Amino acid sequence: MTQQPATTTPLSKEMQDCVQTCMTCHSVCEETMSSCLQMGGQAQMQIMRAVMDCAEMTRMCADMMMRRSPLMAEMCAMCARACDMCAEACMSMPEDAQMMRCAEACHRCAESCRSMAGASM
Repeated sequence: MTQQPATTTPLSKEMQDCVQTCMTCHSVCEETMSSCLQMGGQAQMQIMRAVMDCAEMTRMCADMMMRRSPLMAEMCAMCARACDMCAEACMSMPEDAQMMRCAEACHRCAESCRSMAGASM
C-alpha cells in the first residue's frame, strides 16, 4: 500500500484556540444541563433550551473547523450567536455558580468564534 501525501496543512493557532474554546464551552454546557436537571423546577425551560443549543453548536462548530468545512465561517458566526444567547440565559440566575461559569465560557467562545467568522465584535 502506497502512503498518500498529507493534503491538509495544520490548523492555524487561532483556529486551534477556537476549537479548544468551543470544546471547553461544550463541556461546561453539558455540566450545566446536568446541574439544571438536578435543580428540577427551578431551571427554566428557556435556560435549558439555550444551554442545549449552545452545547450542540459548539461541538458542531469545532468539528467543522477541524475538517475545514467550507461552511466554517457561517457556523462560527452562528455558534457565536448561540453562545451569546446561552450566556444571557445563564446570567438570569446570577446566584448560581454553575450558571455563571457557563456564562463566562460562553462569552469566551462567542468572542473566539466571532473572530474566526471575521465578524465585528
